[in-house]
Amino acid sequence: MAAIDRVLAVMARLRDPDRGCPWDVQQNFHTIAPHTLEEAYEVADAIARNDHPGLRDELGDLLLQVVFHAQMAAEAGLFDFEAVADGLEKKLVRRHPHVFGEQTAASEADVAEIWETQKRAERQGRGETSALDGVTHGLPALLRAQKLQKRAARVGFDWDDAAGVFAKLAEEVDELRTAWDAQNARAVNEELGDLLFAAVNLARHLNVDAETTLSGASGKFERRFRFMEARLRDQGRRAADCTLTELDALWDDAKQQLDGDPG
Repeated sequence: MAAIDRVLAVMARLRDPDRGCPWDVQQNFHTIAPHTLEEAYEVADAIARNDHPGLRDELGDLLLQVVFHAQMAAEAGLFDFEAVADGLEKKLVRRHPHVFGEQTAASEADVAEIWETQKRAERQGRGETSALDGVTHGLPALLRAQKLQKRAARVGFDWDDAAGVFAKLAEEVDELRTAWDAQNARAVNEELGDLLFAAVNLARHLNVDAETTLSGASGKFERRFRFMEARLRDQGRRAADCTLTELDALWDDAKQQLDGDPG
């Protein structure tokens, strides 16, 4: 029996109302969805750390999520794992006519155009009319903003170049400052959202992935902060016991020691 068939059999047993696992039996699509997202992030983390044994394990955990959802769907008479795999196979062939059909593609740009054309046809077939249809609400906020902007750009709603976005970013900073000076909490929240959205737009125009870049910045902050904590432990002190001036000095030292003070 193939490994995937054994996995499917195990999942079916775990979900058996009489002989299965009480926890697994009680789950549904909604309760499993957060685990699905978590496993996807853990796959990305293993890749970022070049942890190939970890990647193998995390991919298994992510596959478990697919198997779990497919099993619950089969129990509800909706579809099963075979239907999921069959649909995937058909979609891959349909979206690669340059491999399985008569079209040709000489570059990544050609492939991207073919892929988007196929996706657009699929959206139209589902009766979707907006350029923004299909951008799921479940994406991380930065990634969703980036996708919405890309979709709008495809129909010409975009800045000509990064210079216009820099100006927009400065404008949003000014509007946020005005809202903050007026102590208008609702306006502060809205203007801060506009500022973040503009920052994502700038990242796109600079050919930078906003989600990946922010993740990198968070990692850099974490490395530096842990360096500060280690230095303080060596001195028998805690960050909470230090003045802001002392912490700033430690932060500057962390920047120099860890990253050669790149900013």
